[in-house]
Amino acid sequence: MKVIVKMRQVDLSSVDLNLLKLFDALVRERSVTRAGLHLGLSQPAASRALARLRTMLGDRLVVRGKLGLELTPRGDVLAGRVARLLDDARGIVAPAVFDPASATGRITIAAHDHLSLVVLAGLVARFEQYAPALGLHIAQPAGDNVRLVEHGTVDLALGMFEDLPGSLYRRGLYTDHFVCVVRAGHPGVAGGLSLERYVSLRHVTVTISGLGESAVDVALAARGLARRVALRVPHFIAGAMLVADSDMILTLPSRLARRLADKLPIVLLDVPLPVAPLAPAMIWHERFHGDPAHVWVRQQLVDIVAAFDPAGV
Repeated sequence: MKVIVKMRQVDLSSVDLNLLKLFDALVRERSVTRAGLHLGLSQPAASRALARLRTMLGDRLVVRGKLGLELTPRGDVLAGRVARLLDDARGIVAPAVFDPASATGRITIAAHDHLSLVVLAGLVARFEQYAPALGLHIAQPAGDNVRLVEHGTVDLALGMFEDLPGSLYRRGLYTDHFVCVVRAGHPGVAGGLSLERYVSLRHVTVTISGLGESAVDVALAARGLARRVALRVPHFIAGAMLVADSDMILTLPSRLARRLADKLPIVLLDVPLPVAPLAPAMIWHERFHGDPAHVWVRQQLVDIVAAFDPAGV
């Protein structure tokens, strides 16, 4: 059934367009309190603004659900339109140049603990030196984080990416290889780590996106082998700490392993078979491609990884 809705004329001078920013924040945060905090509003002020927004648009727009606020049918229709309108408005008023020394606001990046330790420590130092008033927020990861970039929840994502939507850009950061870590004094590797011994040990494996096989398992499968996975965890740091207190073994990127070995009683060993290298990249949405602030942040990341020792130390 096709329904034709006739739109009435509205006097924009009587419309508080700032309420659209609240609606956009509600769509993203699914919480009145968090949306208010995002806009610098107290919870009571945000609730009053939501009441005005509902009156202005003639619909409840959001209602309480099991996982937070849920959009009404009209709210769902308006969500994308309001987001595009606000993006257009930002593009109109955005400055032509970016001065990091005076920049304020926040850059949000999605990255798992591996890349947070390896790359983002350098970015924090650069923010402190060149852009002291610009905030940096590491978002809660969501699988491979592609969805977060697509939806505009984050400005950038760091990770390993395969097929990407046409609206996203990608730039490689560096390459890395895998190493094994075991606790210091591990009785099973005193004479070295053979492939037979590697396969027989109890492994900790890190599952990030839950999709596809790891490079290690692919390499083992090519030889008709499989390792004994005793524990799956979502974070490399947790995996390394558990290995430090057990006789399990963990295979992880070498740059991260070396950082963790400075803090934990673990030792590094070569993986006893060839494994495809790791190639982290950063991705961003096309709507941010030419934004001066985002261009600056991306260049900082490029400069940080350019200074990495090619040997992986």
